[in-house]
Amino acid sequence: MAAKIKKGDKVVVLTGRDKGSEGEVLKVYPAENRILVRGVNTVTRHQRPSQFDQGGIKHFEAPIHVSNVAHVDPRDGKPTRVGFKIDENGRKIRFAKRSGEAIDV
Repeated sequence: MAAKIKKGDKVVVLTGRDKGSEGEVLKVYPAENRILVRGVNTVTRHQRPSQFDQGGIKHFEAPIHVSNVAHVDPRDGKPTRVGFKIDENGRKIRFAKRSGEAIDV
């Protein structure tokens, strides 16, 4: 299966608590169909002090399901679906179905 969303892509959240927020994909977990997005789905953990860390209340991003996000169209910044096509050099590239513009450059 080809990856429609990759690390470094700009995505917008479609559902849930962070609906409407945009962020960059930091990490992809293909086995779980989840992605880590900067500034989205932040959770709070109470962490016990260790030898290396002071401990306290920590905030960090948790992974969200890939079906809850959509790629941001490079032309107008609105959510779009991703398609695949072969360019003139014979490479497989991703493109925004909304505008037809190539995502992989």
